[in-house]
Amino acid sequence: MKVHEYQARELMQNVGVPVPPSQVIDNADQAKAAFAAVGAETVVVKAQVHAGGRGKAGYVKLVNSADEAHEHATRMLREPMVSNQTGPEGIEIHKILLAGAVDIEKEYYLGVVLDRARRVPVMMASGEGGVEIEEVAASNPDAIKKAWFHPHLGLQPFQARMLAQSIGLEGQQAKTAADIMLKLARLFVDKDCSLAEINPLVQTTAGEILAIDAKFDFDDNALFRHEDLQALFDPAEENPAELRAKEHNLSYIALDGNIGCLVNGAGLAMSTMDIIKLHGGEPANFLDVGGSVTPEGAIEAFKIILADDKVKAALVNIFGGIAKCDVIADALIKAAQEVGFKVPVVVRLEGTNVEKARAMLEEANIEQLKPATDLTDAAKQVCACV
Repeated sequence: MKVHEYQARELMQNVGVPVPPSQVIDNADQAKAAFAAVGAETVVVKAQVHAGGRGKAGYVKLVNSADEAHEHATRMLREPMVSNQTGPEGIEIHKILLAGAVDIEKEYYLGVVLDRARRVPVMMASGEGGVEIEEVAASNPDAIKKAWFHPHLGLQPFQARMLAQSIGLEGQQAKTAADIMLKLARLFVDKDCSLAEINPLVQTTAGEILAIDAKFDFDDNALFRHEDLQALFDPAEENPAELRAKEHNLSYIALDGNIGCLVNGAGLAMSTMDIIKLHGGEPANFLDVGGSVTPEGAIEAFKIILADDKVKAALVNIFGGIAKCDVIADALIKAAQEVGFKVPVVVRLEGTNVEKARAMLEEANIEQLKPATDLTDAAKQVCACV
């Protein structure tokens, strides 16, 4: 789960990380009062959205008056933001952050992720903040300093001090930055984060160390432990089909292709997408109905796939075990009756009750349903349909 920048600021403030004063609005009429409440000569107006490229798209603006703040807030809330991460249709803005601008002398990067190779969190720090850290890692990996720590023991003070010094900080600034690192590491563990990032952490011309932007991602599987984080979830930022799938315990991720996939098992779903690509097709989604799928869940899965206008054909790939083939066949028949198959649906079934399932499908005599002898045959058939 992701949160907005203004929510990330609140999380940091709660643990004592210094951030500039700010206000959040959801109506342009609130902009003038928010500008005054921030109490700074220059204020940055920032659209709150789960997508990058805000600055280049014109959705991060410096303003020097309440009228300017109102003007930009009106535009941002009226016009969807289009960037290289949103697609041509853009994303609607529902909230705007107004924060005090600061005079920046130097920008830094701080981030915590899980190092899967070592199976412990790692704190990363760099003197090249304010840009994509992936670019820094690719072009100048030595600029990223790292310290690994045990989640039960946490980042140690000596590690934080060494990191602060390694990125060029000294004196009180190094002490403040080290303290921020300790708090960020603790927040990462306590809130079950998959990413905790401050970019940039800045040193102002007055010598202050401040976090002026942050990003947090949380492990969905651990959210049951954090009611406070659940309250931060913003459904407006999520794909409606993915939300609908989650309500029915389906694992669904929308992709850019035109071949819908319905599979039981994450590994089999990945293999299905691979073989579609191998034969020249493009998957429209990842959809794992799981091993204990019900007929109702399978029908909902078909509805989600077929509701995507990009889908020109669908591939059903079921290896019957816990989810028996005849259950899927029954769902296919009911889905055809309830939804109607407007596109070809290629079906590959193997495993428990497969003969019964094939007989059910043959008896149903659904025009758009195309049986496949094996997975390769299924992939070739579905790719030929688009």
